[in-house]
Amino acid sequence: MSHQIKSLGVNFGFDQIGIADTDLSATSEKYQQWLEQGYHGEMDYMIKHGDTRWQPGKLVERTIRVICFRINYWPDDDAQAELDHPENGYVSRYALGRDYHKLVRKRLQKLASRIEQMIGEYGYRIFCDSAPVLEKPLAQKAGMGWIGKHTNLINHKDGSWFFLGEIYTDLPLPVDTPVTDDHCGSCRRCIDVCPTRAIVAPYVLDARKCISYHTIELKTAIPVEFRKAMGNRIYGCDDCQLVCPWNKFSRQTREIDFLPRNNLNKLNLSDSFQWNRVTFESKTEGSAIRRIGHERWLRNLAVALGNADKSDLVVDALKSREHDSSALVAEHVNWALNQQLDK
Repeated sequence: MSHQIKSLGVNFGFDQIGIADTDLSATSEKYQQWLEQGYHGEMDYMIKHGDTRWQPGKLVERTIRVICFRINYWPDDDAQAELDHPENGYVSRYALGRDYHKLVRKRLQKLASRIEQMIGEYGYRIFCDSAPVLEKPLAQKAGMGWIGKHTNLINHKDGSWFFLGEIYTDLPLPVDTPVTDDHCGSCRRCIDVCPTRAIVAPYVLDARKCISYHTIELKTAIPVEFRKAMGNRIYGCDDCQLVCPWNKFSRQTREIDFLPRNNLNKLNLSDSFQWNRVTFESKTEGSAIRRIGHERWLRNLAVALGNADKSDLVVDALKSREHDSSALVAEHVNWALNQQLDK
């Protein structure tokens, strides 16, 4: 049955399938210490649900196995060139195509239904970054890789540019051999490259300093002390993955839906800053970017425009929203204009 499920997973487009037990006791203490340090910032959902996060059987009754799935999303484009182009806005590579939450969950549901056709009724529930699930520790237990110093999962054949998904089940499947070796060695490229020094120690990320947190999760003003370091990153940040030596093994995604849409990989900052709400929703239709909404999109762009090379075009773009109806946008525009005028 295990072999059949893995074969089905490959046929459904997943790059690797592994099976883990539900013992996450080794992770729970580290996770709770991380929370106690306040490193989760305003992501209150990371505190909720108590011990169901590290006890899958409490989240989904009778769960004894977790079938883990990995699917590559790397678009194989020149991401560094976009980072080095200050007039363009950098979008994290994971968000250039279709929203992975929907795609992975839909595919896992089809796969779970196919398994039911094969063996009859069984207990299961599917997840993809959608519930209190410790995806990376589970994937490590399922033999998919190790958690690197930047806290992302790394696979020795595929690097780290991939999404994860899970099926919690009551099927007594044989488990795969966990990855117990750490292949990061003495490398600290991810730590040294982080623009805001968010990796406060090897394997420890302070989300309150992370650009991905500021541009995606944070609903209020971006702290002034981190704005210059944001550069032209307007949605997420990939720096720690871009410098990881293991990503030389990354392969372009086979999933067409993950490839860039609407030129989101080549966004001109001044032009994008003119998008009204309707245009924003049209350009980001089906994308994970939609989750932040138009207001926070403009907030992020304003910071990037403030960091761009000085030009009349940039200043004019900012002045067009100097008195924006959103106090959040107006405050960031004011900061950006001051940055431009000081150059």
